[in-house]
Amino acid sequence: MSNLTELTAQIIAARAAKKEMSTEELQLEMQIVYTFLKGIESGDALESTTLEQASKEPKPQKINFKQIFKKEEVICLICNRGFKTLKRHLSTAHQLKPGEYRKQFAIPAKYALVASAYSEQRKKDALDRGQGEILAKAREAKAAAKKAPVPAIKVKAPVPAVKVKAAVPAKLSKTK
Repeated sequence: MSNLTELTAQIIAARAAKKEMSTEELQLEMQIVYTFLKGIESGDALESTTLEQASKEPKPQKINFKQIFKKEEVICLICNRGFKTLKRHLSTAHQLKPGEYRKQFAIPAKYALVASAYSEQRKKDALDRGQGEILAKAREAKAAAKKAPVPAIKVKAPVPAVKVKAAVPAKLSKTK
């Protein structure tokens, strides 16, 4: 079996591969993991403060929105990867809804979770297909429907008290 230092190094290396960490964060993680493994090996009960420190994620640092919300991509603050749109990635990889993600990292609503170039291209494509005119017509129809008078009473057809089964069709014979 590997010694505690080797196990700690393996755990920290796996964690660092998934998440970018500063030197201070790496050192803190090493201390926490080593203490945790040492406690498991000796069979001693772990201090609650050590467990609390190990379970807490580091507090998010001040976010530079210009670096995260770029023209060609939006960077995920959890895994530091870039995407054209974050909604699907958040739901599949991190099981988060966009609102939860915004709340977790204090992202204002004015920042779309979609790359601006991607959004502009989609808008241009929609206008080229004439969807702007279709949308305008649909809005006009909806506004006209709201202005139309509503009938005072809607009459429903009476529901029969007893359900009647439909007749079963006779078996069709094959003719040769």
